[in-house]
Amino acid sequence: MKAVLCREWGGPESLRVEEAASPALAPNEARIRVRACGVNFADTLMIAGKYQVKPEFPFTPGLEAAGEVIETGARVRHLAPGQRVLAVMRHAGAYSEEIVINADAVVPIPEAMDFITAAAFPVAYGTAHFALTHRGQLAPGENLLVLGAAGGVGLAAVEIGKALGARVIAAAGGSDKLAAAKAHGADELIDYRTESIRDRVRELTQGRGADVVFDPVGGDAFDQALRAVNWQARLLVIGFAAGRIQAVPANLILVKNVSVVGVVWGAQAERDPVMVSRNLAELLRWWEAGRLHPLVARSFPLAEAGAAMTALLSRRYPGKIVLEV
Repeated sequence: MKAVLCREWGGPESLRVEEAASPALAPNEARIRVRACGVNFADTLMIAGKYQVKPEFPFTPGLEAAGEVIETGARVRHLAPGQRVLAVMRHAGAYSEEIVINADAVVPIPEAMDFITAAAFPVAYGTAHFALTHRGQLAPGENLLVLGAAGGVGLAAVEIGKALGARVIAAAGGSDKLAAAKAHGADELIDYRTESIRDRVRELTQGRGADVVFDPVGGDAFDQALRAVNWQARLLVIGFAAGRIQAVPANLILVKNVSVVGVVWGAQAERDPVMVSRNLAELLRWWEAGRLHPLVARSFPLAEAGAAMTALLSRRYPGKIVLEV
């Protein structure tokens, strides 16, 4: 089979498509013919050696894939050859023509869902749902501030926040990105290229502040959001796309009983794949009901995985970048 390989730490230009051995199948695993795989910011960190997990060389990047089941191990009961599915990888491996994976991390997809949409679905929607429900305890009627609201996970948070009954304030850079957030259900918009997140959130909430902050950006955006939160707010730390890992002033946490909450969905998927798969199945039902609308900005062939990562890092595109296999 062909797979994208990373042989040394570096940027997207260092990736190559090479022949690789097809992995053996264990009794609890499924073999999947990959048709598409999602490109995520974590993939770019992993190939640069900056992710919390550092696979041994050579390794294949990629956290999510969609395709068809080829075969299953002797202990697998809920999957069958020919079934259309999505899959969540343990650490990496999706950028390939074929994957072998713990069957508990595989979820059947609706007949109406194409593989590109399915490949764009699990990381963004799984992360946003886990963050807002399990970690953030978002309640109906609360003010939810979503930073980076036009990225794949940001748009998912906008949609899921609305589905959970929150008032969603979307912050992003530029009118095109804010238009995407608005189209996905945002109630209020903040352009942080020209506006102060802190001042606009206070204005939009009549001085109360945000109850929950969903933050995959970090850096200056987090610093402003921390100064625009309500009593007993929850700040959900998803990632650091801005490049700076912020230090959190403890005095600001103390004065309003604020909780700063870490969200690492990938490790949760590894520890409890059954729970994560169950939640993804629920989210797929929401998609079937027309409540979720994944946005795929661009797709690239597998051989152009480096170009796909570069497109993601450019931040030019709202929504997700996907590889077609």
